[in-house]
Amino acid sequence: MTKDDMTLAILAARKDRGMSWEALADAVGLAPVFLTSACLGMNSLKPEHAARVADTLGLDNEVSEALQVFPHKHWDKLVPTDPVIYRLYEIVGVYGDTIKEIIHEKFGDGIMSAIDFSMHIDKEQNPAGDRVVISMNGKFLPYKSW
Repeated sequence: MTKDDMTLAILAARKDRGMSWEALADAVGLAPVFLTSACLGMNSLKPEHAARVADTLGLDNEVSEALQVFPHKHWDKLVPTDPVIYRLYEIVGVYGDTIKEIIHEKFGDGIMSAIDFSMHIDKEQNPAGDRVVISMNGKFLPYKSW
């Protein structure tokens, strides 16, 4: 089973059960953002978590095995057209240099890890319109001289 086939099976099973990503993450014991990423093929799961996903969704062992395969993290390099994804792309385009400048000013020359990393997506009630709150937390990795 490919990662794409795995993702389609998981999406169909979630829909059939009316299960949210948060409910699935609670059942599996992982953060919703990380679990969703793994189910969409961009991360892998340890055997016990992969088995819980398959069991919770009533899927066979092939799905569990596919969830454990190390992914090839690739994506379409074109400007995305999905509005949610495009806006994130736009944020990086508009604020990317600003983020880089401020990280360098506060930490020095380096990067934020996307490996030693966590992200949370929350909803904030607001009278002017509900707000999307995305919190990213990555270890600072300084560049080394040699």
